[in-house]
Amino acid sequence: MDKLFLTALLMGMSVSGIHAQNATIEPTFTEWHDLQVNAVNRFATHTDFFAFAPFENLRGTKFDMKKSANYLSLDGDWKFNWVENADQRPTDFFRTDFDDSQWKTFPVPGIWEVNGYGDPVYVNIGFAWRGNFKNNPPEVPIKENHVGSYRRTIRIPDNWDGKQVIAHFGSVTSCVYLWVNGKFVGYSEDSKIGPEFDVTKFLKKGDNQIAFQVFRWSDGSYCEDQDFWRLSGVARESYLYARDAKQHLKDIRITPDLVNDYKDGTLSVNLQLAGNTKAFLVLEDADNNLTAKDVVTPDKAGQAKAFMILRNPEKWTAETPYLYNLYVHVEDAKTGKAIETIPLKVGFRKVEIKNSQVLVNGQPVLFKGANRHEMDPDGGYVVTRERMIQDIKLMKRLNVNAVRTCHYPDDPIWYDLCDEYGLYVVAEANQESHGFGYSKDAVSGSPLFAKQIMERNQHNVGTKFNHPSIIFWSLGNETCYSKNFDDAYDWIKSQDQSRPVQYERAELNGYATDIFCPMYYSPKACEDYSKNAQYTRPLIQCEYNHTMGNSGGNLKEYWDLVRKYPKFQGGFDWDFVDQGLHRNPKFDASRRLEDYERAADAVDVKMEYTYGGDYNKTDPSDNNFNCNGMIGPDRQLNPHAYEVAFEYQNIWARPVDLKQGKIAVHNEYFFRDLSNYRMEWSLVNEGKVVEKGAIEELNVAPQQTVEYTLPIAGKEFDGEVLLNIDFKLKTAEPLMAAGQTVAEMQMEVQPWQPMPKMEPVAKNKVKVTDNVKEGVVRFTGNNFDLVFDRKTGFLSSYQVDGRNFLGEGGSLKPNFWRAMTDNDMGTNFQNRLSVWKNPTMTLKSLEVDKKMNRLTAEYDLPQVGGQLCLVYHVAADGALHVSMDMEMKEGSKAPQLPRFGMLMQLPYNMDKSVFYGRGPIENYADRKLSQRIGCYEQTADKQFFPYIRPQETGTKSDIRWWQQTDNSGRGFRVLFDETAFSASALHYNISDLDEGSEKHQRHSYQVPLSKYTNLTLDAAMMGVGGIDSWGSEPLKKYQLSAENRAMHFWIVPVF
Repeated sequence: MDKLFLTALLMGMSVSGIHAQNATIEPTFTEWHDLQVNAVNRFATHTDFFAFAPFENLRGTKFDMKKSANYLSLDGDWKFNWVENADQRPTDFFRTDFDDSQWKTFPVPGIWEVNGYGDPVYVNIGFAWRGNFKNNPPEVPIKENHVGSYRRTIRIPDNWDGKQVIAHFGSVTSCVYLWVNGKFVGYSEDSKIGPEFDVTKFLKKGDNQIAFQVFRWSDGSYCEDQDFWRLSGVARESYLYARDAKQHLKDIRITPDLVNDYKDGTLSVNLQLAGNTKAFLVLEDADNNLTAKDVVTPDKAGQAKAFMILRNPEKWTAETPYLYNLYVHVEDAKTGKAIETIPLKVGFRKVEIKNSQVLVNGQPVLFKGANRHEMDPDGGYVVTRERMIQDIKLMKRLNVNAVRTCHYPDDPIWYDLCDEYGLYVVAEANQESHGFGYSKDAVSGSPLFAKQIMERNQHNVGTKFNHPSIIFWSLGNETCYSKNFDDAYDWIKSQDQSRPVQYERAELNGYATDIFCPMYYSPKACEDYSKNAQYTRPLIQCEYNHTMGNSGGNLKEYWDLVRKYPKFQGGFDWDFVDQGLHRNPKFDASRRLEDYERAADAVDVKMEYTYGGDYNKTDPSDNNFNCNGMIGPDRQLNPHAYEVAFEYQNIWARPVDLKQGKIAVHNEYFFRDLSNYRMEWSLVNEGKVVEKGAIEELNVAPQQTVEYTLPIAGKEFDGEVLLNIDFKLKTAEPLMAAGQTVAEMQMEVQPWQPMPKMEPVAKNKVKVTDNVKEGVVRFTGNNFDLVFDRKTGFLSSYQVDGRNFLGEGGSLKPNFWRAMTDNDMGTNFQNRLSVWKNPTMTLKSLEVDKKMNRLTAEYDLPQVGGQLCLVYHVAADGALHVSMDMEMKEGSKAPQLPRFGMLMQLPYNMDKSVFYGRGPIENYADRKLSQRIGCYEQTADKQFFPYIRPQETGTKSDIRWWQQTDNSGRGFRVLFDETAFSASALHYNISDLDEGSEKHQRHSYQVPLSKYTNLTLDAAMMGVGGIDSWGSEPLKKYQLSAENRAMHFWIVPVF
């Protein structure tokens, strides 16, 4: 078999493809569980390009291969048969006389599991059969190894007669066997490259029958243990293409460079040609002006080289993605007859590492990155071009300038779009064997896996070589580091000296990486590395800021360090999009960008998204660990996305002397000035705009800072004065609208003066009744009536003007718990901090001071080793002053608190909030800088964010005052003494949002509504954390240690 395989491989590389082949090869059906046979008769790897017929209108069709006479789509409905176990698959279905009349139809592209065949499986670590089959490479399960068989008759165009015809399948998971007209053509695995087969000799004129068979799992699955939905089927575009059988371009590799202090450009072009040909190379700029040309003739081996020099060309960067067009015209060397034209996009740029920094075009750029899985909530692995454009549009909105293709090569269209719109790409090979672990004796580090690991890197580099957006190659992900990766690294370096290569598992001192690219290093670890002169590799985290659920804290701490230390150049957020699937997927390939955007806007709490474990109880599951996105499955922004956009922004303003109106504007771009931006400013006094203006011309060169003076000097205002600054696009840019805000800042001109601590003055207008028999204490005055429960010491009724501020059975009570977030559960806070959930509060004493209109309740907190004192003062106008003091006893071993605050259970319809503080999006101590201090109005329903798994949500911080009313405007205002506070108002109970001691298959749409509007008032809440979701706590400064704490606030009725 091996000998035959080698022959086929060599034949595939011969001058006329597999034409020269005589022996017919038949499949042994051991291929799908043999690590040394990863292809049979697969066409040789080459860079992504398409050869058009000469004289086709390339400019008019924008290089669209679908418009070419050389292209025939295989997409559409196919006859389809699906079996549950591999040994049930049909074995003669490829015969031309096979009766498929009882078969159903199935779309190509199409994923089985989102179309009713089998269930989606999600595991992070461990292969998709985890727990049901013992790993035994190269063997994979037969049971539940679903097999799909496809049949279709296609008509070959008459003018293809005599041409070489290649079949291209976009992406097939996990392997594919192909037959044409009943004859076996070949086999391929590596599910994320587009396998190709020369089908020329199998075709006949007119109708031809194509049949292929796909296995859910193969030995290749041992190298495809990525952290995403494990799905099966065909994704991306599949098609046939035709070209001259003897004379054509076989491969082309383009290497741009910059010389003469990055001013001038060079282009090295390596061509592999078949037949007696020559190639004319024509380079044009974006306006179709000729800039260079060359003609080359191949040597006997078919190789040719061209070298072009351009004086001061436009350069390609993610900020300035300028592309030239290179046309390769292949002609018959004897007759001069035009044979084919290959158009390619070229970007002049240089990537290098100098002095521990990655330089692009000589500049130490910052990588404001995201990891992006290819995932669609309806299509699964089938992601349309319009969806990709939506993703890039959102990346531009969020100031993301770099993307890692985790953890496999993406659809070729994605790289074209990154070239066009400007994103730096870390191009990763389809290699992850996480399920074998990282120990030295992991089988993935043995020679058994050498070929797989090498070939997967060869496929990645061999197909994607020509994209200027690709600035690093990545050898794969989360596979035991071994000689296998050293060999892959050496092979890439032998092919491409123009790009760095990275591999995370090479860690600090491994050979096979040019960049130190760890995962989930803490800010402190990043700083320690950055300060250590012994470490000379640039630091760019390949994954960080694990945005799972309510997360994304301490991003500021990372980016302060990036901006401080030259060799720390950023990182790639994990990850871009939540992988949740629609409970009832409805894929529609005709959707446009605007359709997708409408769907994102329409998402509400009722939307049903699924995650791991939602389909059955037998498949393994890692729960909602595949929902870590900055954005939701329908591309709606998650709350932490705003913080990413803020920390990633490229224009900054800082105060110089605000009393005189002086500020400094810093341009963090490396390659563009600020001429297409205007700066709008407004002066805000206690939430109201009192002055505003704009600076239309910002003359700030890249990486420079310029001072500007705003006309605000000498203005006198009472109270807090803030300066809001927005940087907006003047004219539209690709995927960005004119007037779009790209950066924003808020500065304090005059500080906020919190309310001083005032004890209420006793006036005789309040009647105090202590009714021991009824068990209540009553404070009554003109138009108001407050009742406290003697048994609990809590407020049980608060009536003003005949309306109760408390819902039936509701109270105002201490609250130390929050519904556990994914990060909280990752570090086991639900158990470690559980004493704070409902701590026993033993009422020790209750004193009523009728002269002072005061009630004092003292409690023991035996489980946490503390005491709590609640003091209530009732003012003559019905306002209530509340003090809560907690004193920890010496030697208390209580853990940190999730929060220190109170919960007020209001009537359900008292659900209108107006507040002056940070908003409008929820924000927390360690994730709040993107949210400006201002006046906001929200309903309780609006304050609830439907995380895919329910958890803490809705809190706003740095609140100066909070007003809560019903529709008629009746209610109250809350003001804290001497400090700002945090608050939220939700129609959900914390206990219903909380998960308990372990995760269950719960979703936000299933959480029952409370009978109350639950108003939380917090002196403090711990941060949400943002390092990882499996052990890291929030940074120390955002934790609440169990120490003496106090809070004092007023509830003031409003009419």
